[in-house]
Amino acid sequence: MAGTAHVHGTPTPAAHHDAADLPPVPGDARGNLELLTSVLAAARAENRAALVGYLPAGFPTVDGGIAACTALLESGCDVVEVGLPHSDPVLDGPVIQTADDIALRGGVRIADVLRTVREAHAATGKPVLCMTYWNPVDRYGPERFAAELAAAGGAGCILPDLPVEESDGWRKSAAHHGLATVFVVAPSSRDERLATITAAGSGFVYAASLMGVTGTRESVGREAANLVARTRATTELPVCVGLGVSTPEQAAEVAGFADGVIVGSAFVKELLAHPDDLEAGLAGVRRLAGELAAGVRRG
Repeated sequence: MAGTAHVHGTPTPAAHHDAADLPPVPGDARGNLELLTSVLAAARAENRAALVGYLPAGFPTVDGGIAACTALLESGCDVVEVGLPHSDPVLDGPVIQTADDIALRGGVRIADVLRTVREAHAATGKPVLCMTYWNPVDRYGPERFAAELAAAGGAGCILPDLPVEESDGWRKSAAHHGLATVFVVAPSSRDERLATITAAGSGFVYAASLMGVTGTRESVGREAANLVARTRATTELPVCVGLGVSTPEQAAEVAGFADGVIVGSAFVKELLAHPDDLEAGLAGVRRLAGELAAGVRRG
């Protein structure tokens, strides 16, 4: 499936499945939704926010990406999101687009994404999710993707461009395989829309802190706190904030009102700063993860 990450087009509705239509799940092929839930609950019990890291698979190479995701989990991240690189990432800013381009030029495949999930989870025992746009999953086959993500030890999938109204088939497959389905909410979402989205999701809710695309910013802004409060009024799921956090101070600010702090572009920048020296990049990732982990504990 070398070309699946390059797919363009409008998302199509997932096929409807009844539970009886789905194949039986082997005992060792269940996903790690329960692990994700317990890790987020443990952070709350410690009176802190969880730290969620993001890196695209295949960046700077497949092996380098596995090492980087593992380094995040070993250095302070409670959860990691592994991105499936896409040629038209509508939510992602220029930093992550650059990393995606490097991964795609390197020939990254869905098998490499699943391998990254598998090895990062196996090395640390911590929850690892896949973040992807819908088209690659739709082309690969939603049931097949869910089954293979679960077999890799994945905890779930974040699908920022899959409309809730078209998600029924995917959510059935995900639930069948013990995977979370994480939806994204934004400041533009009306209260009734928030309720619809959160009712369909599982694991946690991804709150985009402001309108726009991912990237580091000077201030995360007041909109994020308001969005978290509005989202919490509709659900008991943890609400994790992403898009813009890059410093321990920002992490502490967001940790003061959110259940989790999601950081992506800042980690990618550390690796981009050392294009010919993976060890230096990994050292930067570890340092930043440790600093951010301290930040979420000050929230």
